[in-house]
Amino acid sequence: MQGLVLRLQPGEDLRAAIEAAVARETGGGSAFVLSGIGSLSRASLRLAGAPEATLIEGDLELLTLAGSVSPDGAHLHASLARADGSLIGGHVTQGCVVRTTAELLLATLPQWQLGREPDPATGYAELVARRLSSQGGSAT
Repeated sequence: MQGLVLRLQPGEDLRAAIEAAVARETGGGSAFVLSGIGSLSRASLRLAGAPEATLIEGDLELLTLAGSVSPDGAHLHASLARADGSLIGGHVTQGCVVRTTAELLLATLPQWQLGREPDPATGYAELVARRLSSQGGSAT
């Protein structure tokens, strides 16, 4: 693993910026988001069991952010605090806009290829991790 530290600027889309940074730093490889804190002016979260994302407007503190990033996209979960201190969390979708900053710690995985494949047991595309051979291809 190799560490990657990011600071996102006001107005950036949290998920899109993470996906772009991982693609740029790894040449299209994989990473895990280990930690994320900061603030958002808007969040778009898919709550547990919900088919669509919920839009949350207003000053929000990003308390935690974690997940995986692969060439297939990101699978991120966040917990947020509203200005009144109430908490909400869920699956991060496009549309989470940085308010003042987002400080992120990622671990790139040059020896692994992450992806998503349909899982008949869950009905969803789930994480598949493959160790790469020393030549850069998938190990057999």
